[in-house]
Amino acid sequence: MLNIFARASVSRVTDPVGTWLLRRGVTPNAVTIIGTAGTVLGALWFLPRGQLFAGTLVITFFVLFDLLDGAVARASGAGTRFGAVLDASCDRIADGALFASIAWWCLIVADDRPAGAAALVALVGAQVISYVKARAEATGLTADGGLVERAERMILALVGTGLTGLGVPYALDVALWVLALLAVITVAQRIVAVHRSAKEQAG
Repeated sequence: MLNIFARASVSRVTDPVGTWLLRRGVTPNAVTIIGTAGTVLGALWFLPRGQLFAGTLVITFFVLFDLLDGAVARASGAGTRFGAVLDASCDRIADGALFASIAWWCLIVADDRPAGAAALVALVGAQVISYVKARAEATGLTADGGLVERAERMILALVGTGLTGLGVPYALDVALWVLALLAVITVAQRIVAVHRSAKEQAG
């Protein structure tokens, strides 16, 4: 949802940065890999150790690289099919590392099983949301939209970890349960969208 409304505003900021990086020989794929590696390492290092606020800052910094790889690709004239696959694959890896680390903190460090369960639902939901779209597009159908795409998932999760790291009670619990619920709804929305697309093509 945020992708639709914020894309133009974000591009005005990121496109000049993308042009600057391209002129210095940085490729879109390099930006993708650096961002993913930083996100994964930040999540796996800080969150299971209970360093939620520090982890949030590090992860947020590297998540922003996901905005820059597209900007570098636009500056180069066009992205490549390999770059698109690499970007989508790295997004799934980063999502998995983030939510797995949050689940670990909930279950092992905080001994909070309900929040851990919500984190696992959010983890599975994030993967399924992306899979439905990819599988639909591979068969010539569409499955766009939904309440929580990747940007919303990252914002909700990182706001929750950041506020919890600052000592705000139940911030992560609320964020995870909201995210888990919205993820389930989004999966349903995308399946409905696929069904509608299939009916339109059949008709």
